[in-house]
Amino acid sequence: MSQVMEGVRVLEVAEHTFVPAASALLSDWGAEVIKIEHVERGDAMRGLASTGLNIVPNDVHVLLEHSNRGKKSLALDLTTEDGLAVLHKLIATSDVFLTNKLPGVRTKLHIDLDEVRAHNPSIIYVRGTGQGERGPDADKGSYDSLAFWARSGVAAGAQRPEYDLVPPPPAPGFGDSIGAMTIAGGIMGALFHRERTGEATTVDVSLLGVGMWAMGQALALSLVLDRPWAPPAADSMGTNPLSRTYQTSDGRTLWFTCLQGAKYWPLLCESVGRPDLATDARFTDHASLMANNREAAAELEKVFAGATLAEWRQRLADFSGQWAVQQNTLEAAEDPQAVANGYVQDCETASGAPFKLAAAPVQFDGQPPVPGRAPTLNEHGDAILEELGYDWDAIVDLKVRGVVA
Repeated sequence: MSQVMEGVRVLEVAEHTFVPAASALLSDWGAEVIKIEHVERGDAMRGLASTGLNIVPNDVHVLLEHSNRGKKSLALDLTTEDGLAVLHKLIATSDVFLTNKLPGVRTKLHIDLDEVRAHNPSIIYVRGTGQGERGPDADKGSYDSLAFWARSGVAAGAQRPEYDLVPPPPAPGFGDSIGAMTIAGGIMGALFHRERTGEATTVDVSLLGVGMWAMGQALALSLVLDRPWAPPAADSMGTNPLSRTYQTSDGRTLWFTCLQGAKYWPLLCESVGRPDLATDARFTDHASLMANNREAAAELEKVFAGATLAEWRQRLADFSGQWAVQQNTLEAAEDPQAVANGYVQDCETASGAPFKLAAAPVQFDGQPPVPGRAPTLNEHGDAILEELGYDWDAIVDLKVRGVVA
């Protein structure tokens, strides 16, 4: 795989998942990422023991690994003059400065745009926020469960009308990981612009903005119709029997999204062993199939309930219409398509413990990017300081005074 970000240095002052996962993607694609961590505790994610009901294993902190793969760690006290001096030297050597600190914290730490650009006018300055850089809530923190999921309309779009239960996000870091892809794309665009014009830009991405983009088509429909978006009720099947779900005899779910229902109806009938349904007067053309969609769906419900998932995988293997099995995460990781395309990669922690990670979703030259491991706290501190010109006596002095770990 071409390391398309090779030669790019990213300096990160960020914690948790949303912003760090963006530079993790850039690392997978070849960038050098230097992560500045709190001098004592490191990234707050290092101390996260659990997230909701998802317990983080003690031997492999996969949540940390997901968003910090392949990085270098320097634990630095940015509240000291000497700590800032180290940061300024790093800024001068970096292409991208990336942070998710709130505006008030950025001011306190002297890492606002003007102060960073004073040490490198050509640096790309990137901010990841909860609700955006402007507005009454610009200086309020957030999480993906709030800004991306609840506030943007995503949760309302996922809530079933027939239930009162408000659904939580489907996974830890769900909106964070989607937002990270957005940040990574913005950074690459900014670097391309600088390469073409010489102009350094800023990049701003918020969880709220990413959530609203994800809901973009529903948002547009809401605005043009002047009513909030809500998913259809469970008994509202639509008019296409080939655009819905069916249950197998062993309780598994088959999803069909054959938008050209009449085209695929006779092909599906043949595949499921009911060619008579293709010539049934109720279903012989588009108009009749749509008009009698409930009867068609009822016939298919009985058919699919008569065999197991394994049997249907075999019978539908040559069906040219669009369908999929509803899978859990373990099944997705073992999906033949996921395996063939390298969508899950083998990794090892610093101590050698094996684990697996989802690969970066963009591939170059037909090869999946191989992620590195997350660094231990301050693992690369001494080497980074030496590169910046600090001799060993100076490094020891910084350590003794608590400026670096």
